[in-house]
Amino acid sequence: MHARIASPTAAVPGAVPALRALGEALKRSGVPQSTLLLVYLRTSQVNGASWNVDRHAAEMRAAGESPERISAVAAWRDTPYYSDAERAALLLAESAARLGDRPDAVPDSVWHEAARHFDESQLATLVLASGFCNLWHRVVASTRRPAGQRPG
Repeated sequence: MHARIASPTAAVPGAVPALRALGEALKRSGVPQSTLLLVYLRTSQVNGASWNVDRHAAEMRAAGESPERISAVAAWRDTPYYSDAERAALLLAESAARLGDRPDAVPDSVWHEAARHFDESQLATLVLASGFCNLWHRVVASTRRPAGQRPG
């Protein structure tokens, strides 16, 4: 498998710095990095974004996450490896990634559970992190970026 074109982000002046700045802002937001990485990996799995799944699993390994926590993200509901706050973040991220699956994409029950664990700024971070991840999925899928290959 080969990418259709070089990275669109490199071809649009100013896109790479803007995207990097958003990524850095999310890292500094007060949401634990481990939670953000879980959100990124699960959102990537939901979207079937192989390049992103590969990348986020590698980031989790580099951050010292256990193999159990990395490999079980797709089955997070049925495993003991995640805190209640992480579960709430994963559910919110899944809902935000599956906008077309139900009439009320992010039901109040999902939002309220996340709000029990995260303040308004952290909720905003989780919403932006999910949207940011989904943007990358569209870029990677549209250009058929193979897993393991870094975009330009």
